[in-house]
Amino acid sequence: MQHDGGGTVEAGPLSASLEANLQTVHSRLGASPDVIIRKMVLKQAGGMQIAMMYIDGLVETLSINHMIAEISKLAELEFPEPRSPVGFYRFLKNYALAAGALEEARSLNDVMSAMFNGETVILLDGCSTALTAATAGGEKRSVEEPSSQTVIRGPKEGFIESLRTNTALIRRKIKSPDLRIDAKIIGRKSRTNVAVVYLKGTANDKVVEEIHKRLDSIDTDSILESGYIEEFIQDATYTPFPTVMNTERPDAAAAGILEGQVVIIVDGTPFVLIAPVTFFKFFQSSEDYYQRFDIASFLRLIRFGSFIVSMLLPSLYIAITTFHQEMLPSTLLIGLAAQREGVPFPALVEAMLMELTFEVLREAGVRMPRVIGPAISIVGALVLGQAAVQAGLVSGAMVIVVSFTAIANFVIPALNMATAARLIRFSLMILGATLGLFGVVSGLMVMLIHMAGLRSFGISYLQPVAPLVPGNLKDIFVRVPWWRMNTRPRLFSPNVVREGKHQKPSPPSPPQNNETDS
Repeated sequence: MQHDGGGTVEAGPLSASLEANLQTVHSRLGASPDVIIRKMVLKQAGGMQIAMMYIDGLVETLSINHMIAEISKLAELEFPEPRSPVGFYRFLKNYALAAGALEEARSLNDVMSAMFNGETVILLDGCSTALTAATAGGEKRSVEEPSSQTVIRGPKEGFIESLRTNTALIRRKIKSPDLRIDAKIIGRKSRTNVAVVYLKGTANDKVVEEIHKRLDSIDTDSILESGYIEEFIQDATYTPFPTVMNTERPDAAAAGILEGQVVIIVDGTPFVLIAPVTFFKFFQSSEDYYQRFDIASFLRLIRFGSFIVSMLLPSLYIAITTFHQEMLPSTLLIGLAAQREGVPFPALVEAMLMELTFEVLREAGVRMPRVIGPAISIVGALVLGQAAVQAGLVSGAMVIVVSFTAIANFVIPALNMATAARLIRFSLMILGATLGLFGVVSGLMVMLIHMAGLRSFGISYLQPVAPLVPGNLKDIFVRVPWWRMNTRPRLFSPNVVREGKHQKPSPPSPPQNNETDS
């Protein structure tokens, strides 16, 4: 299935004149030096003219050299209608040309699209149809460990910027004839290749149809990264919570496909999109399924707790120290009051100052050269925090609160969900400084109401908690053993049967000791 979601390059048909076709392509591409045109005259075939066109850097040069040598030898062989361009074209297509895949191109649009995809175009004088040979290659990054989603136990391979390599990584994990890969081209200028991957019979047909509909409706000049598509197809725009997941791990993408989710792969980026998703999916790590269920459940509860701490801790500190001092033990209250005695700012300004400082340090650590980035962020945080306390700008307790909040934020596996916690944190800090705990609780209620109304391709964002689906709670807050997760989540797939019944391991009967003859 091929979809062209952008403007055409050139809709005119090919001419029977080889020189006319070459001149049109040459002028349309602006005489670019990376467009290579190799012309040959086959004297043994009656002086027939043939041309091969490709874009340097997008092709595998060895394959092209091999094809040139093969075509040169073909002129010495016998083939139907030796002096007919159409006969030679058929002979090339059906018998002689050594290429993995051959397609026909009947228009200039087909010719240039094939060249942009790394294919080699073969034109014959006197023939208005061209052949495109699969010779895509060029420089690309090798498959290596993902940099953003690392695990201790599990596969160490990650997606790269090549669409075909990424689909192959999924094929290696799901060797099923039901795996579907639908191809699309999106972007009038960039003409970016996009693949929609799902498991036929497992994915919800209505969800697949909706994803295709949203992708087909995209009309833009360029798609340079999967983030472009994410904003075009997500259900809710004005929300801090992500409704489409992204991953750099083929095993995570394959696991989503096997549960009934749909994966969207964009050429030129190692981050693929997974939809639909729920809120709880962002707290699951690939490593949860590669180690014992009790350890995985413990770590998952830590992630949920860290998310809550990341959102609430500064606002709770501000609200309690400003309005609800009676909630603190006397000893702790006296200590906090002594620390804040020389601080000239209220708790909100103090917290905002520290939070914004840490955000600047975080961003500086990411943008600076890799050699000095970590040193600047760590040393900068230590030096600035100590200097701020000694200068009387902030209290020591506030430094502890902000530091622990930042550390808790790093525990969340999904970066976009961690970013959502950072944004919500500032709103809750303002509510805590103005209305105390009443403001914090009110903000949380508004957030929960907002989340309950979110949808991801028609799926409720808080399922299976709201609305409650008891059968899908086996892999939400904790993970039960694999032999108990014999069904897929109903919200993603109508085909819920995943494995057979009665797979709980049971110890064998103790062996009977054979009596030996005395």
